[in-house]
Amino acid sequence: MKKNILGIIGSQYGDEGKGKFIDLLSEDYDVIVRYQGGDNAGHTIVIDGKKHKLRLIPSGIFANNKDIVIGNGVVINLTTLFSEIDYLIENNISTSNLYISNKAHIIFDFHIELDKLNEENKGSNKIGTTCRGIGPCYTDKAARIGIRVADLFDLDSLKEKVNLILSEKNQLFAKYNKPIFDAEKVANQYYLLGQKIKDKVIDCSVFLNNAINNGKKILLEGAQGVLLDIDHGTYPFVTSSNVTSAIAGGSGIGITKINNLLGIVKAYTSRVGSGPFVSEIHNELSTYIRERGNEYGTVTKRPRRIGWIDIVALKYAINVSGINELAITLIDVLSGIDKIKLCVGYMYEGKEINYIPPSNNEYSKCDPIYITIDGWKEDISDCKDVHSLPENCKKYLLLIQKLLATKISYISVGPDRNQTIKVGK
Repeated sequence: MKKNILGIIGSQYGDEGKGKFIDLLSEDYDVIVRYQGGDNAGHTIVIDGKKHKLRLIPSGIFANNKDIVIGNGVVINLTTLFSEIDYLIENNISTSNLYISNKAHIIFDFHIELDKLNEENKGSNKIGTTCRGIGPCYTDKAARIGIRVADLFDLDSLKEKVNLILSEKNQLFAKYNKPIFDAEKVANQYYLLGQKIKDKVIDCSVFLNNAINNGKKILLEGAQGVLLDIDHGTYPFVTSSNVTSAIAGGSGIGITKINNLLGIVKAYTSRVGSGPFVSEIHNELSTYIRERGNEYGTVTKRPRRIGWIDIVALKYAINVSGINELAITLIDVLSGIDKIKLCVGYMYEGKEINYIPPSNNEYSKCDPIYITIDGWKEDISDCKDVHSLPENCKKYLLLIQKLLATKISYISVGPDRNQTIKVGK
């Protein structure tokens, strides 16, 4: 089968290094599509030593002469969108080929304020959200009162929709002594913002299926990771959208047409915010890895929690998403560590289990079962092929591949494009 449609999926808790591979592989594709999430998660791309950070526009924008699409599964903060467009133009990156689905939902300022209020009211039970309005926007989408890109172009209708949403939300803001929003003012503001993107708006499904029919290759990129999926992640410590199944629903491409899924796997594990983390490292080694790997949120700058690679969780991620090949990232960060561990099972109430318990109460009581192997001292950031990697590094990679029964196709030994080993390619 011709592999002309590739989905790139984070296989852990996000922050696996997807942006680099989206940028790297974009050269081989004609259309790059973001299919879910919002500006709560960022992709960092390093090109010739220069870092570029995007939260909303697909990372493929840095490739030449590609069509770049924000799909209907994305929730769009227009302020972020315009800020990123300005940044790209300032850096001589064209946005003339950027398109936006007419069915994507819009994040309003009141969504952001509601997000903050919700977190405040949770107290010690906070989810750890970025407070960018993502959850409240998806909530309105599920409640069928959300406002989509297509709704921005009819002012009278837009006023009615905004008034409907704010009639409830303003009551909540007033109850907690928060400023309320003027529906007409909000509608007028977003109508004008809508005019600025009108020439970029498309029917995403029609656009992409026409591209497929014309023989074009499509790359689909998401945000976050499988373990933050609202259905398959460590609920409620998850994002507000589907990370896995949204690859079809968030783009409008039929699921049978998507014929290749690349899972991005960090050589260790990191996690932002609350939630169970069985393989978490609680000693000074976590600080060493965090600093070497620059494990701070692209958007929030929050320090990420650090742990060993979790084979149990990765097997689960591969199974629920259908991943058929892997890219291992940030393995260079592990250089200099004497002993490296892999979590290959859990102990729960005295019994060994090889699955993720559905209850976080149970999951948080699991203890890791580790395999320990020797590490390596060598700097691998200049390695150009598998053969040049240290023997213990190769053993680690082969062990991961064997335990996951999934081929490793790429190995990232540094943040730059050229610090990538293509295995058997």
